[in-house]
Amino acid sequence: MNQNNEKIDYRSLLQEALVEMRSLRGKLEASEQARNEPIAIIGMDCRFPGGANSPEAYWKLLREGIDAITEVPPERWSIDDYYDSDPDVPGTMYTRYGGFIDNVDKFDPQFFSISPREATKMDPQQRLLLEVSYTALERAGQCVQELNGSQTGVFIGISFDDYAKFSLNSGDVNSIDAYSSLGNTRSIAVGRLSYALGLQGPTMQLDTTCSSSLLATHLACQSLRNRESNLALAGGVSLMLSPEPTIGFCKLKALAPDGRCKTFDAAANGYVRGEGCGIIVLKRLSDAIKDRDNILAIIRGSAVNHDGQSNGLTAPNGSAQENVIRQAIKNAQVKPHQIQYVETHGTGTSLGDPIETLALGKVLGEGRSEDNPLTIGSVKTNIGHLEAAAGVASIIKVTLALGN
Repeated sequence: MNQNNEKIDYRSLLQEALVEMRSLRGKLEASEQARNEPIAIIGMDCRFPGGANSPEAYWKLLREGIDAITEVPPERWSIDDYYDSDPDVPGTMYTRYGGFIDNVDKFDPQFFSISPREATKMDPQQRLLLEVSYTALERAGQCVQELNGSQTGVFIGISFDDYAKFSLNSGDVNSIDAYSSLGNTRSIAVGRLSYALGLQGPTMQLDTTCSSSLLATHLACQSLRNRESNLALAGGVSLMLSPEPTIGFCKLKALAPDGRCKTFDAAANGYVRGEGCGIIVLKRLSDAIKDRDNILAIIRGSAVNHDGQSNGLTAPNGSAQENVIRQAIKNAQVKPHQIQYVETHGTGTSLGDPIETLALGKVLGEGRSEDNPLTIGSVKTNIGHLEAAAGVASIIKVTLALGN
């Protein structure tokens, strides 16, 4: 039997418990805040069709409604050798058009400590990534040399490797040298970027076709929130260097014969392929404010899923699209009626466009009054569908619209 007659000080115990509970609640709130912290876009750069070789030139193209679609340039392939208006003729394409950028054969290898011999075996997508990422960091006010050894993440979407046809997969095994494999491997394109700049954060190449650069942005934001990265590069690159992929899309009858994405139009009959590179520089909003960075826009939330089963491998699933939009809104902590504009996928196909707009209407129409319309658009009508770089072209467009 306990003979201790000292009184237990319940008041002190309760006070200590209350202090501990407040401390735990503060830690929980801080954790929740970090998990949902907005991400700031502090810099960006691009190379898009129509001479849009900078954000300023891109905005000029958008503001003036320029159509950047042209015939396939002869330095890519001879369109007359492959064109046939009959889509069923083997080995041909029924469209003559695309959205192309200039000077993909130009590169200053010494600037990135690359030998001219190695540069000739490098996929131009790798070279373009180096250039645009470097200038995006400069535009973000980051001293590139001081990032060496930093916890900077790199998240890049790449889908095609057309250039391998001229090097690694040329059919001439005697032409393969030490640079051929590294120069034409998509994951190396991203790894080379971190290597060249000395970046030690997470580095990954992503290929989910049309959504590649959007997934890259989503994962970059997650990496920043999880403090795997303190700065992140996100974006995508895509170049049309050989005719084979376009022939394949023509056999799918996915492309518009007249080379125009007629988004949300009754005449929509497919998309036109485009190319380019876009990079955005991301930082946690609290750090961007503390560091007095130039904040161009804020990413409040994002979400990712997959269509799962639908009417076909390339057919979208409306309910899955509704689900991912709802989750993104929830993660962003906004209400559907607060959203004023949506930059859509909007490829200009008679199947995809109606499903996308219906999903947007069902989710973003909730609680929306008639005097609060939702405006939608698609940059694909200007520059085509940039495939692995399509999403980042849309992000940069909306960021420019907010700034201008």
